[in-house]
Parts: sequence; structure tokens; C-alpha cells
Amino acid sequence: MLKSIQERLEALPETLRTVTAEEARKELAENKGALIDVREPSELADSPVPASYTIPRGVLEMKALDQFKNPDKPLYLHCASGVRARLAGEQLIAMGYTNVTALISDIKDIQKAFNP
Repeated sequence: MLKSIQERLEALPETLRTVTAEEARKELAENKGALIDVREPSELADSPVPASYTIPRGVLEMKALDQFKNPDKPLYLHCASGVRARLAGEQLIAMGYTNVTALISDIKDIQKAFNP
């Protein structure tokens, strides 16, 4: 049975936290986690977030193990709207990462919170 994006989002694991961009900014200042941008490279030029590691969702599983060796490190995922961030979070949890959070803010609010 095929599932819509909405059905996929409703079925995400309860261990995937969601926060706003401002909440993430405050938490990252305390816990020294990593902010990961899962958007495609073509999206970055128009709306950059320099504080982020750029790892597109399509290669996240391959790159995460090289970049983040500690499965307990706080990882905060963002995209343009929160949808891809939540789907990417599902994958990281399935890989064994234990402290995964998706930002549910849009890109303008993320830029406002993280760009100097």
C-alpha cells in the first residue's frame, strides 16, 4: 500500500523530537550538538544557513557515519519546511542515533535564528 507524505509523517517514531528554530538555537548553545541542513545544494544559494553542516537527505545515511561517530551527539536537522528534516530524522534513528531533533520552522525562521 502506498503512503502519502502526510501518512509517513504521522507514522514517524515518537523518539524523533521536533522543535522550532529558536528552541534549537538555544539548545545548541548549551549542548554543543550539530545543525544539519538536509536540503539539496541547489537550494542553498538562495537561502544559506552557514552554521549548518550541509548533508543532503539523499546522501545523509552515507555521510552521517563519517561525520558523526557518537550516536548520542545531539543532531538537529533542518530543511526548507520541516518535512524532509523529519523524514531524515527517521532514517538517523533507524541507523542508531539516539538524540535526533527535527526543526519544524520554515527556512526564513531558521535563517533568522542562526544567521548573524
